Amino acid sequence: MATSGDYTAPTPRVERATAVTDGSGVAVFNWPAGAFSAPPVVTVGVQGGTAFRSHTITANTAAATTVNVLASAGVTILGIGVLAVGTPAAGVTVHAHAVAP
Repeated sequence: MATSGDYTAPTPRVERATAVTDGSGVAVFNWPAGAFSAPPVVTVGVQGGTAFRSHTITANTAAATTVNVLASAGVTILGIGVLAVGTPAAGVTVHAHAVAP
């Protein structure tokens, strides 16, 4: 017996949040209770700034995600541009998108 119909796959839960780094360059995103049953897939964006900035997700659970942001100034040595050692970037706006796995 044949049946026909359209199937729409359920859309995964998506959360978006913005945080500002503290004095140690850390931003914590606390996801709503019960939003995720496992650690979500998280993408991070760092907003503007004059220095080179890098970010790392240092912890990721179903309840929260922690991001560390470092800033580094460019240095020119013998005409070659290199980056100086990164230091914690305080006051940086960080955007995160979390999707249920």
